[in-house]
Amino acid sequence: MTTHRRIRQFNTRDTYPEQKLDNDLCQVVVARGTMVFVRGQVGQDLDTAVNVGIGDAAAQADQAMRNIQQLLEEAGSHLDHICKITIYLIDPRYRESVYRTVGRWLKGVFPVSTGIVVSALARPEWLVEIDVTAVIPDDGARP
Repeated sequence: MTTHRRIRQFNTRDTYPEQKLDNDLCQVVVARGTMVFVRGQVGQDLDTAVNVGIGDAAAQADQAMRNIQQLLEEAGSHLDHICKITIYLIDPRYRESVYRTVGRWLKGVFPVSTGIVVSALARPEWLVEIDVTAVIPDDGARP
């Protein structure tokens, strides 16, 4: 019996061919049936890998949140069940526009939040990355 469900598995050799990596990863892990760990999401469409919002941190945050919503739903959860969010920015000047964008997606949710400024993300066109931890409620209901 497996205790974890791994959703949208991939290998980094396909995702980052220019970096000569070979790591088996996934977009979401559902642990013990109720804990949902979502991989950091960026301004890239999940299905086409097309980058969205080049040069626009708010547009990239919006796409990241759209991805998070889609992945949580695939896992059997919902944005309402996010417990923790971490936002990575490459420039502190993006903070206000990104946090406003994320705030619209999480109105009334009240997760704990951490914001981090980093020197770079995996691709130079990415300005923001967002990861979340959520739960799947026992009854499957939304709060």
